[in-house]
Amino acid sequence: MEKNRIIMHIDMNAFFASVEQQNNPALRGKPVAVIGSAKRTIITTSSYEARAYGVKTGMTVWEAKQKCPEISLVVGDNRKYTYTSAQIMKIMLQFTPLVEVFSIDEAFLDLSGSIALFTSAERIAYLLKAQINHHFGIHCSIGIAPNKLLAKLASDMEKPDGLTVIRPEEATEVLERIPTGELCGIGAKTARQLALYGIKSCGELGRFPVEILRKRFGIIGERLHFMGLGVDDSPVIPAGDAEEVKSVGHSMTLERDISDRREILKNILQLSEMVGRRARRYNVYGKTITLSIRYADFDTSVGRQETLSCHINQSEDIYKAATCILDNLVLLQPIRLLGVRLSNLRYESNQLPLFSEERRKTFLVDAMDKVNNRYGDFTVTFGSLLDGNNKGSYVISPAWRPDGIRNVDVK
Repeated sequence: MEKNRIIMHIDMNAFFASVEQQNNPALRGKPVAVIGSAKRTIITTSSYEARAYGVKTGMTVWEAKQKCPEISLVVGDNRKYTYTSAQIMKIMLQFTPLVEVFSIDEAFLDLSGSIALFTSAERIAYLLKAQINHHFGIHCSIGIAPNKLLAKLASDMEKPDGLTVIRPEEATEVLERIPTGELCGIGAKTARQLALYGIKSCGELGRFPVEILRKRFGIIGERLHFMGLGVDDSPVIPAGDAEEVKSVGHSMTLERDISDRREILKNILQLSEMVGRRARRYNVYGKTITLSIRYADFDTSVGRQETLSCHINQSEDIYKAATCILDNLVLLQPIRLLGVRLSNLRYESNQLPLFSEERRKTFLVDAMDKVNNRYGDFTVTFGSLLDGNNKGSYVISPAWRPDGIRNVDVK
């Protein structure tokens, strides 16, 4: 790994709420919360004006109104957010080709080769902030450090609209006082387990015997040791250099809990079509189908998979495999969330089947895809889906990317 790297992490502040405030001037400077379109919904994100009242992501609408009675609730427009994110990523590419999209509102930039053109990383940060604010009227927090781990940490230190630089010689002192749970990659559960060993800060984690960490956490233990020291050699990986996707999947939180088999199958069919369309678009075939279910209590979930004898990417075949999995499950509660995933992938060019019936089905699916590519998903679809109004995913997955196979059409 190249030494003396300069890595930047950009985090768009209250992204969904900020986009809505700029889209509607009447919301600017006021407490705003973005919610889903379903009858039962939670706060997706809130503006900083709302956060001042204690409104947080994951709260119910009732809880948010208790905290802030005058809060404005806006139904989220995911297509607006994905479009804005993609345009912001294009601005980043003006400063370096090494841009790694981390999520819809976050990205890493490797500036090591760009400093000569722009004088300093700080100047690049200010230029980026100015351009993003000028074009979209929103703010971002930026962290600059010698690696991705520290850059991500730095961007979280000063919000909103902050700029924090952690220089290599400052890393040890900074980490000494940082709780382990604030490092990207150490979740609440791992932080609690570390606390049982008396490890509460990153400094303590870096000094703790790596042998004990290895024994308790396995291979992850060594990774935790280096995280405590602020060491991270992972490169910034632009979209074109990313590893091949290992699965294609969609999940959907339902507007209400369902237990009727016909409703369950209808949603599985829709998910199978979404998975199949994306797989066919990129000439991906999969051999393993996974059906994921989350029950009404939201704490209980089940996932089952089936590996087929051949690779498939047609929606009907994906649906049949997912249905077989469902038939072998005993549903314990009404269902809140469904997911279908195609994995065990291989990439290949489309070849016409040998048998006439299979060729006819391939031509039909190809014609449907062409219409839907031009006029929008589900313009032409299965008859059993015609009475529905679902046109895409309700949720923007953390794996979403502005282009390529991970670019999921969202509502």
